[in-house]
Amino acid sequence: MWGFRRRSSGFRADRDEHSGPEDFAESDEGIAKRLDPPKIMAQLAMLSRSKVTTAFFVAAFLMFISASETIRQRAQTELEKVDGVGDSPAVAQPIAQDLSASLTKRDVTKTMRKVGDWQLERARPFFSQDWTFAAMYAGFMAVPETVAGDRYDAAMKQMAEKFRWQLGRRPFHADDQAVGQTYLDLYSKYQDKQMILPVRQRMDAMLHSPDPVDQPLWWWCDALFMAPPVLAKLSRTTGDSKYLDFMDRQWGITSVKLYDTKEHLFFRDATFLDKHEANGKPLFWSRGNGWVMAGLVRVLQEMPADYTSRPKYIAQFREMAAALAAVQGKDGLWRPGLLDADAYALPEVSGSAFITYAFAYGVNEGILDGSDYLPRTRRAWAGLLSHIYADGRLGSMQPIGAAPAEFTPTSSYVFGVGAFLLAGSEVYRLAPH
Repeated sequence: MWGFRRRSSGFRADRDEHSGPEDFAESDEGIAKRLDPPKIMAQLAMLSRSKVTTAFFVAAFLMFISASETIRQRAQTELEKVDGVGDSPAVAQPIAQDLSASLTKRDVTKTMRKVGDWQLERARPFFSQDWTFAAMYAGFMAVPETVAGDRYDAAMKQMAEKFRWQLGRRPFHADDQAVGQTYLDLYSKYQDKQMILPVRQRMDAMLHSPDPVDQPLWWWCDALFMAPPVLAKLSRTTGDSKYLDFMDRQWGITSVKLYDTKEHLFFRDATFLDKHEANGKPLFWSRGNGWVMAGLVRVLQEMPADYTSRPKYIAQFREMAAALAAVQGKDGLWRPGLLDADAYALPEVSGSAFITYAFAYGVNEGILDGSDYLPRTRRAWAGLLSHIYADGRLGSMQPIGAAPAEFTPTSSYVFGVGAFLLAGSEVYRLAPH
C-alpha cells in the first residue's frame, strides 16, 4: 500500500487549486510586479535604519501588509472573473421546492435535469479546454441518455469539435489533459479515430519523457482526477497497457508523497504536510480529497479486473471512504476542512458531490458495504439537493483555491456542477435499490 513520509520532501507547490491563474487571468506575479511588495520591504528596511518616527514606520509596514493582501484578493478576483466559470451573487432565487431526495429514477432525473440544464445554458458560450470546464464536461458525459436524451452528448461533441479535439497548451500538465476524458468518451460512441489522435500523441510524448527531477509529475492531489482517467481510458480504448502502467507508476509516486497512511486522506500538496486546523489536527481539504475519490472511481471504471495493481486502488478507495464516512456531517455533507468541521460555517458542495459520487459507485460495484454506505449516500444526496435554487443554481461551493476558505451560500462553479452530475449518474444507478 502507498504511503508518505510526514516531512516535506521540498518539492514545489504552486499557488492555486491547480496550475495557477496565469492560464486564464492575470497571474499573481503580474499583480505583484505592479504592487511590488519586495520593493516595499526594501524601502521598509531603509526606513528602519533611518531616523524616522515609529508611527511612520508602522504606517509603512501596514502599507506592505495591505499590498500583500491586495495581491491575494486581486488574484482571487481575477479567477472569479473568468467567463462562465462561476459566480457568487449577493441575491439568488429561493431554494427549490419542487425536488425530492427520494432515490427513484423519476426524482433523480428531474433533479439532474434541473441543475444540468441551468448550467449548460450559462456555460455554453464560454466553453474552454480548462480543467474547470473539463470537470463539468465529465459530468455531462456521465448523465444517462434516459435522463437527458442526446442533449448533453451533442453539446459535448460540439465543444470538442470547436477545439478540434485538442488538449490544453501545456504538454504534460494534468489540468490541460483533463478534457481528454470527454474526447475519449465521445470516441467510445462515435468511433472516429480523429477524435483521440491528439490525445494519444500527447500521451505518447509524455510517456517518452523523463520524470521531473524536483517534484512528482502530479504534485498536487487534485491532479489524480485530471490525468489518470485519461490514461486509463486511453489504455482501454487502444488495448495498450503502457498507458495504464504509466498511470499506475505516477499514482504511486503521488501517493507516497501525499497520502497519509494514518488518517487515510490526501494532503493537497507537500506544502500542507505540516499545516494544521485551529483544533490542532492535520489540514485535509475536502475538495482535494473529493478530487482523489472521483479519480479513483474513474480509474477503476476503466481498469481491468485482473490488473496487477488493482487491489491497491480498491484498498485506498475503501480506506478513504471509511475516513470520509467518519467525518460526514449531520446534513450529509462535508465541511471544507475535514478534521475541524466546527471551524466552518457552510458545507462545501463541490467536494461533497465528488464524495457522494464515490460512495454511490462503491455501493453499486459492491466495493463498499451497502448496509453502511447506502444510507450515507442517501443523506449526502439529500444534503446536496438542499443547496439547489429554484432556477437550478447549485450553491455553497468554494471558489477556485488550494485550501479551505470562505464562500457564500450562492457560490456556484462549473466544476462543482460537474461533480454533482457525476454523483447523480451513480445515484441514478442506485434508484432500483
